Amino acid sequence: MDEMKPAASKSPRAEDRASLIGKSLEELREQAAQMGEPAYRGDQLYRALYAERQTRLENMSVLPAEMRRRLAEVSRMGLPEIVRRHASADGAVRYVLRWGEAQRGSNGESAGKPGAMIETVFMPEEKRQTICVSTQQGCAVNCQFCLTATLGLLRNLSAGEIAGQVLVALEDNREALKPQTNVVLMGQGEPLLNYDAVMKALRIILDAKGMGISPKHVTLSTSGIVPGIEKLGQEKVRPKLAISLNASNDEQRDKIMPINRKYPIAKLLEACRKYPLRPWERLTLEYVLLGGFNDSVDDARRLSKLIANLRAKVNLIPWNPGELPYRPPNAERIEAFRKFLADKGHLVFVRYSRGQDVMAACGQLALVESISGGLPLHDA
Repeated sequence: MDEMKPAASKSPRAEDRASLIGKSLEELREQAAQMGEPAYRGDQLYRALYAERQTRLENMSVLPAEMRRRLAEVSRMGLPEIVRRHASADGAVRYVLRWGEAQRGSNGESAGKPGAMIETVFMPEEKRQTICVSTQQGCAVNCQFCLTATLGLLRNLSAGEIAGQVLVALEDNREALKPQTNVVLMGQGEPLLNYDAVMKALRIILDAKGMGISPKHVTLSTSGIVPGIEKLGQEKVRPKLAISLNASNDEQRDKIMPINRKYPIAKLLEACRKYPLRPWERLTLEYVLLGGFNDSVDDARRLSKLIANLRAKVNLIPWNPGELPYRPPNAERIEAFRKFLADKGHLVFVRYSRGQDVMAACGQLALVESISGGLPLHDA
C-alpha cells in the first residue's frame, strides 16, 4: 500500500491575505518572529511601508528575498486603487478610491466588501499639501447641511484604509510634494465613532518612524461626540482637535445637527474646556455659515459668549452648495460676523473650501460621480 503523503499547504486566497498597510510596528515585529526572522525585520518592513512609502514587496531590497516571497504568499499591501481623479480648477483633486479585496482587521474579520469606494481630497499649496481623509463610508451623524449624510452609514473603515488614503495621495503626487504635509480627518464619517481604527491609523501617521507627520499638522474634526473627546484627551499620541459647532444655541443646532440632542452645546463646551491642550495648542471651532439661518450678528454675539475663556480659534466656513435646502451666506454677512468676533478678541478666520467645482469641498463628499472633469482609470 502506498505511503500517504501530507497534503501540500496552500497559500491563502488573495481576498483572505492580511493587509500589511494598517499594521503597527509591534504587529509587524510579531509577524517577522512568526516567520522565524529577527524582530528587526519587522522594523525594516515598517519603515519601508510608511516612511519610504514603497508600494511593492519585491522592491523592498532591505528584506531577504526569501522573506519577501513568503510575505507575498500570506500578505498583500492593502493599498487602494485610484478609480477616478476629479481635478478642480483650483488645484485640488478628489480621489475616488476602491479596495480590490475586503480589508481585514487584526482579528481577521472582514471590514468591508470588495470594491467598496471612498473619497479622499488632496489640496496642494505653495509650501505644503493637505490631505482630507475619510474615516467611515458614509456617516451616521446626519448633519442636515452635509451631503455625506444622504449616504447614511455604510461601514467603518479599517486602520489600513484610513492610513492607505494618505499613502496613495502622497505617492500619486510624489514628484510635486512640498516640505510640509497636513492631514485632516474631515472627509466622510465621524472619526470618534470609529475610534479604535482611527487611533491605530493615527499612531502610524504621527509616528516619527512611520509616516512622520507632526501632531501640529494633523487635525481630527468631530461633530461633538463627548465621550470620544474625553477619551482622545487621554491619549499620549494624538492629533489636534476641531469641533464642528455650527450654531449659537441649542434650538438652532438641534435643527441641523441631531447629535446635539444627545450632546447639547453646554455639555460639548464643558468637554472642550476640560480638554488637556498642549502648550502650543488651541482648539479649532468650525462654524459653517448657512445663509439666513446662523449667520447674523446676533448669532456672532451669542457665539462669542459661548466660547468666552476658551483657548480656541474660530474657522468660519461659508456653506458649499449641494442639493440641500440651504444657501451660502453673502459676503457682507460673512464679514460682519467675522468682524464682530475679531472685535471681541477672538482669533477668527474665514476658510473658503477648495474643490467646489468637483464636489471636493467641505460637506460635499457623497460619491457624486456625475461631475465633469473626472479622469476614469477603470470602470467605476
